[in-house]
Amino acid sequence: MLTVQDALIRLQKFWTDRGCMVVQPFNTEVGAGTMNPATVMRVLGPEPWRVAYVEPSVRPDDSRYGENPNRLQTHTQFQVILKPDPGNPQELYLESLEALGIDIRAHDVRFVEDNWQQPAIGAWGLGWEVWLDGMEVTQFTYFQQVGGQNLDPVSVELTYGIERIMMAQQGVSHFKDMQYAPGLTYGEVFGQSEYEMSRYYLDDADIGANQDLFEHYTTEAQRLIDARLPVPAWTYVLKSSHAFNVLDARGAVSTTERAKSFSLMRRLAREVGQLWVERREELDFPLLKADLGQIQVGSAVMPPRPEEPEAPEAASLPTDAQDFALEIGVEELPPHVVGQAIDQVRQALTDGLAATRLTHGAIEVVGTPRRIVATVAGLSAREPDAETLRKGPKVSAAYDSEGNPTKAGEGFARGQKVAVEDLERAEFDGVEHVAVRISEQGRDVLEVMSALVADVVGSLRADKNMRWSDPQLSYSRPIRWLVALWGETVVPAQVSGLRAGRTTYVRRTDATPLVRVDDAAGLRNTLETHGLVLDPAKRRELVVEQATELARGVGGTVDVEAEAALVDEITNLVEEPRGILGSFGPKYLELPEQILTTVMRKHQRYLPVRDESGALMPHFVTMTNGEVDEDLVRAGNESVLRARYEDAAFFFDSDLKVPLADLRSGISKLTFEDRIGSMADRADRIRDVATALAADVDLDADERSTLARAGELAKFDLSSQMVVELSSLAGTMAREYASRAGEPAAVAEALWQMELPRSTGDALPDSTPGALLALADRFDLLAAMFAIGAKPTGSSDPFALRRAALGVVNILRAQPALASITVERGLTAAADRLKQQGVDVSDESVESATEFVVGRFGQALRDEGVPVGLVNAVQALAEAPGTAEQALRDIQQLAGDPQLAPTVEAVQRITRIVPAETAPTYDRALLASDAEDALAVYVEELPDHARDGLPAWLPDAHRLVAPLTTFFDDVLVMDPDEQVRAARLGLLQTIVDRAPAGIDWKALDSAL
Repeated sequence: MLTVQDALIRLQKFWTDRGCMVVQPFNTEVGAGTMNPATVMRVLGPEPWRVAYVEPSVRPDDSRYGENPNRLQTHTQFQVILKPDPGNPQELYLESLEALGIDIRAHDVRFVEDNWQQPAIGAWGLGWEVWLDGMEVTQFTYFQQVGGQNLDPVSVELTYGIERIMMAQQGVSHFKDMQYAPGLTYGEVFGQSEYEMSRYYLDDADIGANQDLFEHYTTEAQRLIDARLPVPAWTYVLKSSHAFNVLDARGAVSTTERAKSFSLMRRLAREVGQLWVERREELDFPLLKADLGQIQVGSAVMPPRPEEPEAPEAASLPTDAQDFALEIGVEELPPHVVGQAIDQVRQALTDGLAATRLTHGAIEVVGTPRRIVATVAGLSAREPDAETLRKGPKVSAAYDSEGNPTKAGEGFARGQKVAVEDLERAEFDGVEHVAVRISEQGRDVLEVMSALVADVVGSLRADKNMRWSDPQLSYSRPIRWLVALWGETVVPAQVSGLRAGRTTYVRRTDATPLVRVDDAAGLRNTLETHGLVLDPAKRRELVVEQATELARGVGGTVDVEAEAALVDEITNLVEEPRGILGSFGPKYLELPEQILTTVMRKHQRYLPVRDESGALMPHFVTMTNGEVDEDLVRAGNESVLRARYEDAAFFFDSDLKVPLADLRSGISKLTFEDRIGSMADRADRIRDVATALAADVDLDADERSTLARAGELAKFDLSSQMVVELSSLAGTMAREYASRAGEPAAVAEALWQMELPRSTGDALPDSTPGALLALADRFDLLAAMFAIGAKPTGSSDPFALRRAALGVVNILRAQPALASITVERGLTAAADRLKQQGVDVSDESVESATEFVVGRFGQALRDEGVPVGLVNAVQALAEAPGTAEQALRDIQQLAGDPQLAPTVEAVQRITRIVPAETAPTYDRALLASDAEDALAVYVEELPDHARDGLPAWLPDAHRLVAPLTTFFDDVLVMDPDEQVRAARLGLLQTIVDRAPAGIDWKALDSAL
């Protein structure tokens, strides 16, 4: 059996054989191998650096007294830094797994999106979690920034989780049972230290002493920075970080202290990083002169990189149309980026070809996480020659009154290298200009497509982009190879350091991963012959078919519609979906279902299996990427899920032992936003805002009691271990824990409903107390964030304010009982409560937030497919979404009533004629004509429906249509006599004022 000790030795030998040097673990506590200066300092600056080392990583908050099978306060990482990126780090990594005896052809090894960031040191990078049969075993990151400094060159970081890898390799379910060395288990070696250090971190650490240590360490770090000694300064930054983590594990860090401490440590880290680079520069960057040599890639595959382009002779090229094919080969894209990339490539090819004179047939683009493949049918060999007129100045500017060329005319001719006599006259947009006739020789297809391929690849962008070893390219993940073929000919495209060829890269585990493609027509066939399913729609069909069939085999089903988002994600996680049915112990079904399904979906991307009644069964479906050893992979995924459920059971049982009051007080330690206070402060505000809004609503005694109690408990579950681990369970666990603590069902339900809706299309609160709390939650968030200037900008919305605003709108639309609550009322109540806490909230910020929320109303309706005309008709009412929603429903209800259109048309005719500021009063004595008198009689009988809906107004208002038509036919409204004119306008305005308020009659008339 491979022991833990053996594994560390093998990894060390593997990477040293490939040119890495070995350093030792750092001599003070670090939370991750990243924090060792062999990583965090050495990735800065231009010097090359390749290193591999073991790092015991200390995380006090993960202390579990050695009882939890997967959580340790000190776990073992193996850290590798490759600087610069060698061009095939994934392949090198996979080879290192083989060095550990892992058969990557039998196991399911997956690269799953991970967007890493460490704000405390101003660092971020993009990459993946590496999964081995469903278990995350390595963090793989292309560092982009550290210490607030952009990295050039970019470094690759590999952080192996040794305990996880070896538990899987040895087939044990508890870390204590691993064989650490021959005859010794992990528990025998480290069990005592796990227990005693957990005791220290969670129970016995002296808070005062660690507070003093934190202050001493940060002071010393600053002193050393001032002395320009970055290495010892960083040591003291690490010591201060550990002291902070100890205090945090002891629950001794308040919101204010947390924000202050983070700010201090972040500043120190950045100053140390800047000083490190300065010191290396002063030393003339010595490693730039060192002979590190190239990294030894061994047998690891290098993605296709043609050294020289094929140079076909022009005479040998076909003269007839040929198919064109393009493959953009990438390292695993995030699932949501695959569809975006397909759309971008399709649009870029379509627009690019439209700007040429090449003729072509259909453009098709498909893609997987590792490649985007485009084909163009029948692309012509050459553009036809063409003549165009190049526009110059207007004729009147090019010649004087006597017809002689002016300086403008002469200058244009000179610039075009023609004689003035060769200028022509031509009309452009109805104006006569001078022009030059230009003959354009058609370009051949290779010239055109070389430039177009470069443009297509170079323009690819995602929501988050990164750099790698390429000097110019930037994209979601590295672009590693290109195939570009026109018929049998390689299109000689080059994008930065990337050159197109005819070699594709199929699955990494294929016996021959690099495959020659003979011609454009054969690219897709070549890839599909190797099992790759290029079309996302076909991949999705396969996922659904296999999952359904596997579930049927155990008498169950997969709710594909409910799991649609997960199915979409799975589709773009794999290139060749292969379904495997797994199982878990029925005892775990005793846990709340939401816990089980959240773990399956969020952590593992498993599809839950249900019985005919919809109840969860002890089975799941996972999709592997291609052919694997199904029994081996099934066992691995079942082990991972069992471990996660053990964690969940541990958290659940631990939380149930804590009184709700203690959980509620625990959120005082959770930071919301340092300028706004703790989560406890926010929960208090939510309670008070909900109470204020309830004053406008008709609640019975039970509802008021429910609201009061739920308000007291608001957000209490955020301090529970379960929600800390799985934040998406907020609200779900509040309901569960409240119910189990004996709270009334209505209170438990209100605590759950205050989190709704969590996303677009999600369920809405259906109880009034739940809806009031949900509104208060969102009103507080919006008022607070706008008050401190944290409103959304462009695509940036870190506090999800758009979602919060849409939640406000949809809750008020769905709850007629809350129709009296307006957006302004809610935001004002929230602002008033913030002011009581001492937060400065300006009137302008409330107005801005109100405008922001009101704008979501129209957007929501348009997204639901409501015609724009109807949206515009009720938009003026959007400040009261409940009222606007009712008006919309009234319009839709009356749409088939023959009285509606002519009545609306009559009212909108008035609004077109009568000035908006006209008062609804008139002197009856001045209305002398028969038409005026007849209309006045009907107006005087017209009830005031300003506060009513259209159904109540329409029968009364329709009686005015005929006399109003006669009035317009026979009466000059804008009479020269000012008093008569005022009487007629006042009479008409009375009709508008007695109609339902807020309707845009012009828009409604157009919509009907």
